[in-house]
Amino acid sequence: MAFVPVTRASVSDLVFGQLRDAIVSGTYRTDDNLPGERELAAAFQVNRHAVREALRRLQQLGLVRVSQGGATRVLDWRVHAGLDLALSLVQSGDVLPVTTLLRDMMDMRACIGVDAARLCAHRADQAVREQIRRAAEDFAALAPDLPAMGEANIALWRHILRGGGNTAYVLAFNSLVAGALAVGKVPPQRRAAELLDVAGHRRLAEAIAEGRADDAAEQARALLTAPLTAPTRKDSRA
Repeated sequence: MAFVPVTRASVSDLVFGQLRDAIVSGTYRTDDNLPGERELAAAFQVNRHAVREALRRLQQLGLVRVSQGGATRVLDWRVHAGLDLALSLVQSGDVLPVTTLLRDMMDMRACIGVDAARLCAHRADQAVREQIRRAAEDFAALAPDLPAMGEANIALWRHILRGGGNTAYVLAFNSLVAGALAVGKVPPQRRAAELLDVAGHRRLAEAIAEGRADDAAEQARALLTAPLTAPTRKDSRA
C-alpha cells in the first residue's frame, strides 16, 4: 500500500489514521503483519517515535497486537474492537460511511433508551422522578429551537439513565455523547421528528414518574426510533 507522507503537525495522529483505515477497510487483513517500524517511518516520512505512538493507539483500539519480537499482527476488529473505534471512525469521516455509522449508533441508542426508561420507571426514587418531570418541562419550553432542545434532551436522558441504575447503559450513553454520535453532532434537523414531539416527552416523563414501566418503554421507543424513519427536516425553524 502506498502511504501518503504527512506534515510535522500531529504526525502520530495522521499515521494512526491511515493505518487504522487500512485495517478497517481490509487493505490489511486479519493475521497480516504490518510493516516494521523502520519501514513505516520511511513510508510516512516521519520518525519512529510517531510510528510507535500510532501503533500503541492501534493496539488500544483492538486493531493490532504487538508481539515480543516486534512484529505487529492485525486483529479482526469485528471481534476485538469496541465503541472507541466507532467514535474514531466517525470523527475521521473515512472508510465506513458516516451515515451508516450514525444509523447504527442511533439504533443502539434506541435499544438502550427503551430499556433505560423501563428500568427507571421501576427503580427511580421520588427525587429522580421529579427531576425527570422538571427536565421534560425545561425541554418543552425551548421549542422550536432544535439545537437548544438537543442539549436539553441530553440532560433529560441523563436523569432517566441515572434513575435506571444501569452503569453499563450510563457509560454507553457517555460514549455516544462524547463521541458526537446519535445525540451529539448529529444535525438537530435529523432528529426534528423526535425533538419536536414535546407531548411525547411529557408522556415519557409522566409514565416514569407514575411507575408505568411498559408505557415508559413504549413512549421511549416511539421517540427514539422517530429519527430512523422520518424524513430529514430541512428548516429547523419551519
